[in-house]
Amino acid sequence: MKTTKFNIQDFIRENVKQMVAYSSARDEFTEVADVYLDANENPFENGVNRYPDPFQKVLKARLSEIKNVPVENILLGNGSDEVLDLIFRAFCEPKQDNVICTPPTYGMYKVLSRLNDIELKDSFLTIDFTLNVDDILNQINADTKIIFLCSPNNPTGNSIPKEQIETILEKSNCLVVIDEAYIDFSEEESWSTKLNTYPNLIVCQTLSKAWGMAGIRLGICYASSEIISVLNKIKPPYNVNVLTQQKALEALNNEEGFKQKLTKILSERIKLKEALKQLPFIEKIYPTDANFWLIKVDDANKRYNQLLEKSVVIRNRTTQPLCENCLRITLGTSFENNKLLKALKEL
Repeated sequence: MKTTKFNIQDFIRENVKQMVAYSSARDEFTEVADVYLDANENPFENGVNRYPDPFQKVLKARLSEIKNVPVENILLGNGSDEVLDLIFRAFCEPKQDNVICTPPTYGMYKVLSRLNDIELKDSFLTIDFTLNVDDILNQINADTKIIFLCSPNNPTGNSIPKEQIETILEKSNCLVVIDEAYIDFSEEESWSTKLNTYPNLIVCQTLSKAWGMAGIRLGICYASSEIISVLNKIKPPYNVNVLTQQKALEALNNEEGFKQKLTKILSERIKLKEALKQLPFIEKIYPTDANFWLIKVDDANKRYNQLLEKSVVIRNRTTQPLCENCLRITLGTSFENNKLLKALKEL
């Protein structure tokens, strides 16, 4: 397959090109004033009576400092799932276009493709959970708009080899979305550093995992300014609420606390692996760059139910492709991990 020059205008849906974005009161007046009577808000201050900043300027500025990505290359969403949905809506024509994902992987790609009436093509990972690059490239046709890659991958935990992703970016001439929800647990460099190299690259991150803020629902998208402007055009005007912005900024301003907790999780990752090696019914522990271990056991359904009886909940992934008799164990606190190990040793 020949590499052709990527042009984002070829990917934007025609109805999106023609639409005019909603203009909120906070879009039209962004300066500081003494009296706000423009947005039909309740005037009595309680901390949340005003609409939030629709473009999260302060929060994006802080993210820009930490991630070394310009503000114009950042979009924030109500969790990564909203970001992924916006990408579908902006660039995929229902009943016509198709996308490619690489099972076993994050299940929302399939959910969102069905929701948006987009054909989903599966290119299964190899036995060592890396890409079948030739198969991906061979499945691309004129209606293929997006390739979804999760790295580090969920549920397998491994990072996709850099050279494989480079090949996909260079030869596919499609949008390539790299989901980096677990990147902070990895020593691999984020692909957000390559935005200037690959105009077809979109990187998704989140504050839900390493930053410990799953409850506030904040997803992050890094892409070219052209792609970000399209997504800003179609996003709901106030998609990230005041409380989420406040809590996210609070966390991002405490980098030292973040690093301390991350160090503890990575330490527990090593300790848990060494302990799991001693259990006779665990047949394999797969490599991980994430905050979980995928393990293969003698009977996943049996072991999963036994742990439930001991009030320990893990994830049974045996129904996923290439994951027969596999369980996924998230790293907890030292206390939680010890309780898990005690339960496992009693089976």
